[in-house]
Amino acid sequence: MDKPGLAAFLRSRRERVTPLDVGLPAGRRRRTPGLRREEVAQLAYISTEYYTRLEQARAPHPSSEVLAGLTRALRLNDAERNHLHHLAGVPQVRPVGPPREVRQSILDLLDRLPNAAAIVLSAYCEVIAWNHLATALMEDFSVRTRPERNLLRRAFLGGDKHVYSVVDGARFARSSVNHLRAVAARYPEDPELRELIADLSQSSEFTALWEAHEIAAEPTLCKSFQHPQVGLVTVNCDALAIPDQDQQVIIYTATPGSPSEEALQLLSVIGTQRLDLPG
Repeated sequence: MDKPGLAAFLRSRRERVTPLDVGLPAGRRRRTPGLRREEVAQLAYISTEYYTRLEQARAPHPSSEVLAGLTRALRLNDAERNHLHHLAGVPQVRPVGPPREVRQSILDLLDRLPNAAAIVLSAYCEVIAWNHLATALMEDFSVRTRPERNLLRRAFLGGDKHVYSVVDGARFARSSVNHLRAVAARYPEDPELRELIADLSQSSEFTALWEAHEIAAEPTLCKSFQHPQVGLVTVNCDALAIPDQDQQVIIYTATPGSPSEEALQLLSVIGTQRLDLPG
């Protein structure tokens, strides 16, 4: 445990956070920048005396629960949280599975792509975020349950060989199973992953692909959707990795001036409306 380093780091982070950042009244008589020690202690659910001793390099070894409280109170990002644990000499408790939370900056990015359909996939191929055009091209994910938003479940257990009417469904099935096998090596203790693989094993097609032990996932550069309202939509498919979250942003764009671009423009207007139903 680096007591002086921990003390200096806590002071620097405390002085950076304003009362407004954490929903506290600013007040008029503040002699110190940022939060007071007692405010940090209150937000972290520890005693003011103990927090003061931490900043004075006099406190004993903090627990992982204390560090979690300080991380929350001081609004630390992932790198700062890692540094805090390193200074305290406390190993982090790693999650057994991949995160499902999507950073706000990524959600903002999806909204800034009005001419592209974009989704975020978890490591387990679950759609965990999407934009307006993605719902128009694929489906309204907001009305689906978590299992229903998993593309692997849809491909092998949904009774639909062509998920979202994707023309080359066999290629997606093969590539996604290869991807899942690589992911399984990263999260061997996750019960959710075990349940997913057990459920998928009900499919003979999945079992055959799984037992092939292929690892390399084929990149998908182009994909075609047979949309019920606007017909065939062929799009470029680009995957942007978010390594620290083990997530991918999948962006579908049409070639400028193509019929598919016109189809996407129409979908951006009509959304999930049905054109074949009376108004």
